[in-house]
Amino acid sequence: MADAPFNDRSTPLALLRTRRSGKARDLIAPGPSPAELAAILEVAARVPDHGKLAPWRFVVIDDRDAFAALVDRLYAEAKPDAGRLEREAMDAFARHAPQLLALIFQPRESHIPLWEQQLSAGAAAYALLAATHALGYAGNWLTGPAAYLDGMADALGCPGGQIAGFFFLGTAAKPLEERPRPLADTVVTRWP
Repeated sequence: MADAPFNDRSTPLALLRTRRSGKARDLIAPGPSPAELAAILEVAARVPDHGKLAPWRFVVIDDRDAFAALVDRLYAEAKPDAGRLEREAMDAFARHAPQLLALIFQPRESHIPLWEQQLSAGAAAYALLAATHALGYAGNWLTGPAAYLDGMADALGCPGGQIAGFFFLGTAAKPLEERPRPLADTVVTRWP
């Protein structure tokens, strides 16, 4: 599998088997067009969702300067003693890849357990990456310090939410590296 090409479209399973993440800093233009991004988000919203709660929201971050300023402000509030290199790293984070989205977990009051709502958000994250891959782009799902800054979800329009991840989408500038994957016999058991 390590030699499998990126985005093998020979069969649906081959396509899924070749999905891998690109590094956010190595994703370049072009990114998904507006129509492609709409299709990616439509697919990402078609995940298992017990109770039809949609306990997640997608935020398309168009203004990178404004987002970088938000990250800088929230980071400075959280870490007032942060040095120049830390602040520059946070600014760079805000500017990677041609397309940036946030997935925000926003649980709903319901008889549906919180854990099941969290699983739905995780499924939305994977579906977003799989749809991105199916269109020939690469994606990177990151959290990092920006995801845990107090007030980030609120500032992105989702009060009371929690950042499930930032998704960087674009074209891989260099071949994507495969990482070791678990063998089925190490993660699958049969019962009884």
